[in-house]
Amino acid sequence: MVADADQPKLSRIDQMKRDRIPVQMPPNPAQHLVQYLVEMGMSEAAGMGMVPLSWREINAWCDRTRVDLAPWEARLIRRMSTEYLAEGRRAESENCPPPWKAEVTQRELDVEQARLEMLLG
Repeated sequence: MVADADQPKLSRIDQMKRDRIPVQMPPNPAQHLVQYLVEMGMSEAAGMGMVPLSWREINAWCDRTRVDLAPWEARLIRRMSTEYLAEGRRAESENCPPPWKAEVTQRELDVEQARLEMLLG
C-alpha cells in the first residue's frame, strides 16, 4: 500500500498503537521529578526555537509551588529538559532507535537480513 502524500506520516508511537504493539517503557525510580518537569513545561521558547528550561524558570516554579528541590534534583530536571530536546531532534529520523533500547548490533542486523532474504528469496 502506498502512503498518500497529503496525509501526515504517523509518528513511531502512533504506528505502534495502530499495529497494537505494546509500548515498553524503562523503569523510573524518580517519577516525581518527571512530573515536576512536565509541570514546568519540559522546555521553553527562545529567539531561535525551543531551549532547555532555564535556571530562572526552574527557580520560579520552585518559588511559586513552594517545592524546595535539592540541588541534585534541580540539576537533574535541567538535564532532563536538555535531553528531552536532544532526543526530539534525534527522533526526527525514522531510523532513530528508542532512547532506552540498546544499540542494534551487527549480529542483529545480520539475523534480520537473513530473515528478509529467506522470506523474499
